[in-house]
Amino acid sequence: MQEDRFNNETVSSSQLHNDIDLIEACKRGCSKSQKSLYMKFKRKWYTICLRYMSSSDDAMDALQNALIKVFSKLDAYDNDLGTFSAWSNRIVINECLMLQRKNMKHPQIYDLNAAGIMPTTSKAIANLSLEEINKVIQELPTKARLVFNLFEIEGYGHEEIAEMLNISTGTSKSQLWNAKRILKRKLTASKEFAKMIS
Repeated sequence: MQEDRFNNETVSSSQLHNDIDLIEACKRGCSKSQKSLYMKFKRKWYTICLRYMSSSDDAMDALQNALIKVFSKLDAYDNDLGTFSAWSNRIVINECLMLQRKNMKHPQIYDLNAAGIMPTTSKAIANLSLEEINKVIQELPTKARLVFNLFEIEGYGHEEIAEMLNISTGTSKSQLWNAKRILKRKLTASKEFAKMIS
């Protein structure tokens, strides 16, 4: 087993070897391997894009741009530094942030229990699908959504987020608070939520 230094993900040696073989074949230009690599990670990458972007169209644009970068930078991937999954996820996240910055001069920005949004005993939240939670997150104002994703899902600190988004640490903290307040209000007020707890 090898621990990924990017996200502390433990990976079996056979999985690591399979990814390395697949990546090496992609580097040699094998289109079948490139398609296999895409098929293996496309759902994960698209889910990341959906968390950061405000619509499925924007998420698809971000994914397409990220795919170009992932495949064009395969030679830069070093399996001694971490898993391909962590390396490629970082490219996808960075592409989402780049598109957000491009679309706005000043970018505005799942474990909801760990984020302090809902009590851990909430049976109704446990019954929400990932799609329902992602939909509510997508509805957040841009700054709040970006800060929430970077802090609660990706695990960055406020200082890192402030640097990435070119905002102050205080703004990062207030946007996180705003995101949690909005999510809590939307989740507790939704009709689906009310039906689940009745």
